[in-house]
Amino acid sequence: MTKLSIIIPVFNEKDNLEKVLSKLEELVIPLEKEIILVDDCSVDGTREIVKNLKDKYKIFLHEKNSGKGAAVKSGLKLASGDYVIIQDADLEYDPEDYNQLIKELDNGYQVVYGSRNLTDNPRFSKAYYYGGKVITLVANILYGSKLTDVNTCYKLFQTDILKSLNLEQDNFSFCEEATAKTLRKGIKIKEVPISYYPRDFVEGKKIRPKDGINGILTLLKYRFFYNGK
Repeated sequence: MTKLSIIIPVFNEKDNLEKVLSKLEELVIPLEKEIILVDDCSVDGTREIVKNLKDKYKIFLHEKNSGKGAAVKSGLKLASGDYVIIQDADLEYDPEDYNQLIKELDNGYQVVYGSRNLTDNPRFSKAYYYGGKVITLVANILYGSKLTDVNTCYKLFQTDILKSLNLEQDNFSFCEEATAKTLRKGIKIKEVPISYYPRDFVEGKKIRPKDGINGILTLLKYRFFYNGK
């Protein structure tokens, strides 16, 4: 049976992690599920929760806080599925939307993004919303694409494609790097609408304005200063 590896980067999510895992356990999809937890050196009790799940899921424990991209790379080393998807350890994204992405695999797509901008969704900040739109616009200009949401969490990749990108970014710029390198390879990224339930900084949101700047610099780097394939 075709398998989906679900990589969950985790950092200080003790109040949400088990809820997300429960949703994933209950989720019905036409693929076998493999759950991979990567704790990015949590200090709020999350690490202990992850350790206690070692007999149920694949786990990877970072010895220092290294960032979302680093967690994705660690999880990818453990992935044995035919496909891989990234799942944040909070409740901003609904795993029920997996099926919308998976449907596109039958249509021949190898990379599918869940876009928050293809349907009406709440936003916690207009500045962050428009910041994301600017980053996506820059990506479209630089790479000739027509994407609507580069920074979405839900990125579904054929596993060998994601591994072939030789990811370098350790922080949130993983999103821009993965997108840029995929487009450089001439691989079409299909987008489908997904739901979104944003949280604020008090609730644990971690991305900051500097990450947007880093994202744009990353897009420029892989367009003009990268010699890889």
